[in-house]
Amino acid sequence: MLMIQLYDQDMKVMMVMLVMMMVMMMMVMVMMMMMMVMMMMVMVMIMMVMMTVVMMMMMVMMMMVMMMMMVMMMMMMVVMVMMMMMVMVVMGVMMMMVMMVMVMVMMMVVMMMMMVVMVVMPCVCLMMMMKMTVHFRVGAPPVIDPVGVAFPKQTAVRLAWNLTLSVGARQPQNQTLLNITNPRPGDWFIAVHLPQDDGKIQQKGLPSCSYLFQPQMLIRRSVDTPTLLPNVPITHTLSSVHTAGIFKIFVPEFSTEMQVSILSCAVGGVAKPKCGLSLLIGSSSLGRDSRLANNCSETGPCSSSVSAPPWDTWVQVAVETSLANITVTFDISANYTVGCKPQSSPADFNSNFTVTGGNNSSAPNGSSSPSPLRNAAVARGDGACVRTPAVFREETDILSLRFTVADGNLSVPADPPTLMTFDLNSPATSGGTLNLHLSLNKSSVIGQFSSVRACLTPSAPVMPLNTSQPCATAFVQGYSLSVNSTVSDVSLRIPFPEVSMWYLSLQTLCNSSECSNVSAGVSVYVNVSACIDDCGSYGSCRLLRTHSYMYAACTCSAGWRGWGCTDGGEAMSFSLQLQSVLFLTLSNLLFIPPITLALYRGYLPEAAVYLYNMFFSTFYHACDQPGVTVLCIMEYDTLQFCDFLGSCTSVWVTIICMARLQDLFKYVFFMLGTLLIAMAMSLDRHGLWNFLGPLLFALITMATAWVYRGVKRRQCYPPLWRRWVFYLLPGVLLALIGVCVYVFAETDGNYLYTHSLWHVLMATSILFLMPPRHKHTQPWGWTHALCGYRICKNQKEDLYSVS
Repeated sequence: MLMIQLYDQDMKVMMVMLVMMMVMMMMVMVMMMMMMVMMMMVMVMIMMVMMTVVMMMMMVMMMMVMMMMMVMMMMMMVVMVMMMMMVMVVMGVMMMMVMMVMVMVMMMVVMMMMMVVMVVMPCVCLMMMMKMTVHFRVGAPPVIDPVGVAFPKQTAVRLAWNLTLSVGARQPQNQTLLNITNPRPGDWFIAVHLPQDDGKIQQKGLPSCSYLFQPQMLIRRSVDTPTLLPNVPITHTLSSVHTAGIFKIFVPEFSTEMQVSILSCAVGGVAKPKCGLSLLIGSSSLGRDSRLANNCSETGPCSSSVSAPPWDTWVQVAVETSLANITVTFDISANYTVGCKPQSSPADFNSNFTVTGGNNSSAPNGSSSPSPLRNAAVARGDGACVRTPAVFREETDILSLRFTVADGNLSVPADPPTLMTFDLNSPATSGGTLNLHLSLNKSSVIGQFSSVRACLTPSAPVMPLNTSQPCATAFVQGYSLSVNSTVSDVSLRIPFPEVSMWYLSLQTLCNSSECSNVSAGVSVYVNVSACIDDCGSYGSCRLLRTHSYMYAACTCSAGWRGWGCTDGGEAMSFSLQLQSVLFLTLSNLLFIPPITLALYRGYLPEAAVYLYNMFFSTFYHACDQPGVTVLCIMEYDTLQFCDFLGSCTSVWVTIICMARLQDLFKYVFFMLGTLLIAMAMSLDRHGLWNFLGPLLFALITMATAWVYRGVKRRQCYPPLWRRWVFYLLPGVLLALIGVCVYVFAETDGNYLYTHSLWHVLMATSILFLMPPRHKHTQPWGWTHALCGYRICKNQKEDLYSVS
């Protein structure tokens, strides 16, 4: 038992020792772990230090890299800035050179366009086929209607005979021979015109298609023309050489009928009833019924009768044969009948007289031209045959005559007729318009009145007047008028009346067979005026002269056309007229910005010129308007001269101002240029070179000044490229576009738009082209102008001491 106890004690000791050993081992392990921890901490610290050092080194390196990069970037930026500056300088120089080249090219283009127009236009004219219309008339200028307009109301028109000539590439010259056999004696008039143009406004000075019309007249006269005396036969022979026989007979005044007869004829000396002869009475005037023809194909005597032959003139008679290569001999005789012939003229022109006389069937042999019918009443033996009131002739102006009836209100009976004579035998009156107005006094009608018939004819009257008698003489168709209770006023206008004595026959027609006590009071107004109704409200009457001959014509406006400016088929409406005047006048207000800019920059003379141009251009276009929208503060010619002078002077002073000359030379150029421009405008204000001449001279002056200043400074002038890009180039472009619009684009239809655009472009170009203010010039503002500006500025002040 004791042994067991010992054993338990040993076990305890061993356990204690084990425990101690375990504790020691644990302590050793703990220490080892602490050492390991400490080593790890040391290592961590070392690593941290190393990492810190590395990071610091890396940061330092990064900072160094960044600094190097920044330095490099700064260097690159400096290099880029330097390169950009060099590029900008090079680009500025190149831009300036390009601008100068472009300006020169554009000016050369404009000049080339003008040269091309000058060279190509003749070739274009040769390629075009143009038709020229030639009109002929004897006794007065031809009445023509080239574009088919409507003539004024109550106007009698008989268009002249014409022919058309073609000129073109295949036929550059047209030589046409017009043969007029046996022409009517007197003055022959020729009028020629081209077709209607396209409305393009052709600037004077530029070449255009021109056509030369050169008429030549060759006359072959027949000498020793046999004269046919009343009832005196003449024997005449026609041969193979002379195929026509020409005779003349004088028809005195008051002749009512003329007869020409071929009494007998023989062929080859053998009498035959038919000889193939024909009678031609009258002269050729290229008009209808100018000659009366009678073919003598009947057996026996051949006779031709002419009613109402022309008075106080020679009448031509021609006899022709249709047989060839034979000899024809014939006897010819003529006679005329005088119906009423005055015996004397009264001394009192305020009364109608009846002069009785015999009935003369023929005039004495070799009778000369008797005095014309004036201021007398003529009668037959069985009663009065015509009443002739006194008519006074008064010349009031050029192409202006007035005929006054002494009795004023005429009493026109049914029998005899009333005859009035109007002397238009002077060529000075044929270039106007003959006006006739008849007015019936309804209160003066007596008896079974129907109407008053009137017939106006040249050369010879028509009597009597009835429903069966036409208003026509032997060779001329007259003008018939009538007034009655319904239509009491009638008028007649005859443009370019024939040079002759004109006769007005008046006679009352009644409703019954008994017309002895029927009469009516009629007022007659006859005059010759230059134009029809003075061309109305939309035209002006112009007196034109061709060599020594003067005639009148209407110049129409606002789209109105015709002889009296009464054809309104293409007339401008009032709204369009108002639009035209507003466009052309208000567009000048764009000169206010250049005026303001010139005042601000100290260019006072230039501002005054622009103001002058704006004022007179506005009121010139207000006065130059067609139609009723017209306002003239001065004479039209004065306004036109001032407008042209202001426009050209504005361009002149602008370019001279751009040259930057010294003040002395600048003002000398201003005054001398303005005086020369005024002289040129007074010579020919519509000439294109009167505008382009000063422009080119001013450009040469400016270019010379700029080149001199650039060579002296050894740099381009103006030196700033911004001045070239943003000011000079736009200004030159606007000016060149304006010149091209003004020269090449204006037509009658677009004038109000293109010319207004010309105003806008010129005013805007001045804004860009005006040079900047001088360095030592103060702005001319309102405050400075009102408070401190002095017109007479002293350059230096002198001090005076008064003792």
